[in-house]
Amino acid sequence: MTVHPVRLFGDPVLRTAADPVTSFDDRLARTVTDLMDTVAHEEGAGLAAPQIGLSTRVFVYTCGGRRGHLVNPEWEAIGDETTEVNEGCLSIPGVSMPTERFARVRARGFDMKGDPVSFEADGILARAVQHEIDHLDGVLFLQRLTPERRRAAMAEIRSSSWFGSAAVSAGVVYDQLSDAMAVR
Repeated sequence: MTVHPVRLFGDPVLRTAADPVTSFDDRLARTVTDLMDTVAHEEGAGLAAPQIGLSTRVFVYTCGGRRGHLVNPEWEAIGDETTEVNEGCLSIPGVSMPTERFARVRARGFDMKGDPVSFEADGILARAVQHEIDHLDGVLFLQRLTPERRRAAMAEIRSSSWFGSAAVSAGVVYDQLSDAMAVR
């Protein structure tokens, strides 16, 4: 069992788009296993490779009564319905805010052997798919918040015990905040 430390807000890997997987090999299988071990240890709903410092387009999920992974994933909304539910992130501990997401999605990608995978999801799994693919695109859930909620979330982050422990420069954090304002 290999549990990796989860990268925290401010780490540059979290704002960088991950590289597509080109080799479906033992290294990829170890990455998926390590992600599953880490998300279980952290008791999360999902975890993307950049959250453990790897620039690889793969994530795992363990929510909505389902467990699995997707390599080189994509998603599309099924319908226009959205829901707004408190959402948090293992990379931003202790902070959760109402975040609007599509209620139903179709996810597709590959498994660790390179076989195609496709499924429909709703509820927490639909939310996890969107959240984790955002991570693979270098986007944090903070960037999906309204300006008022983003300010409140940033106040919580600045007052948290972990903020600053990641040894990240103020310039990187400022860049992430600037990017957050531009995405929504």
